[in-house]
Amino acid sequence: MCRHLGYLGRSILLGELLLLPPRSLMRQSWAPEDMRGGGTINADGFGVGWYSTLRPEPTRYRTVRPLWSDATFASLAGTTSSGAVLAAVRSATVGMPVVETANAPFADGEWLFSHNGRVDGWPVSLAGLAARLPTVDLITLDAPTDSAVLWALVRDRLRAGVPPRDALAEVVAEVDAAASNSRLNLMLTNGRQLAATTWDHALSVRHTGDGVLVSSEPIDDSPEWTALSDKQLVVASESTVDIESL
Repeated sequence: MCRHLGYLGRSILLGELLLLPPRSLMRQSWAPEDMRGGGTINADGFGVGWYSTLRPEPTRYRTVRPLWSDATFASLAGTTSSGAVLAAVRSATVGMPVVETANAPFADGEWLFSHNGRVDGWPVSLAGLAARLPTVDLITLDAPTDSAVLWALVRDRLRAGVPPRDALAEVVAEVDAAASNSRLNLMLTNGRQLAATTWDHALSVRHTGDGVLVSSEPIDDSPEWTALSDKQLVVASESTVDIESL
C-alpha cells in the first residue's frame, strides 16, 4: 500500500528528512507499522521530488530499487537540501508493473503527486472516469496503474484552474462512487502548499516552528504528531495547517 511523506519548511538535507530519523521513510520501506493489510514491506522502488530556488519545477529521483539498498541516493541525500519535498516508497499492487515510472511522485510542471492505497476493481472501475480524460493524457501515462490514472484525474482539474484542495476532494469523491472499497490517500504539492487526503488509510501531521510534515506514519517519537481521522483533507503551508472533513 506504499508510504509517503510531504515536507514544507526550512531547508533540510534529504538524508536528515528521509533516511536518519528513527522511524524514517527508509525504515518504513522495510518495517512499516500501519499498512492495514496492504502488504508487509515497501520494496518495489521509491521516488523523491524536491524543489530548489533555481526553478519552479521540482527535481525527481525514481528507481525500482528499495530505498534501503540505494547507495547512490544515500550519497545524493547527504549533500542535497530543500525546503519542499514529496517522497514515497512503493508496495506494488498484485498485477501492476514494477517499473521506475510507476513510482510516485508523478510530476507535471510545478506539481508533484503521490497515491498511498489502491483502487478497488482496477482497471474496470476507473474506465468510465478515465474515458472523460483527453486521449493524449491517457496514452502518455507514466505507467498502466491506478495511481497514474488518479494523477491524470487530479492534473486535469488543476489545468482547468481548480484549487488543489478541491481537485483532491473531487477525485476522491468520484472514485469512491465508482469503486467504494478503495484506499485513497492522495498527496499533492507545488512546493509552496501541500494538500493530502485520508481515505481508509493512515496519515499523521506534525507542525513545528521549522515547518510542516505530513506522513503516512510519524518518522520519530515526538508528541507533536497528530493522527488524522479517516476521510479528512489537510492543507498546509510551512507555517499553517488546516484540516477539514471530506
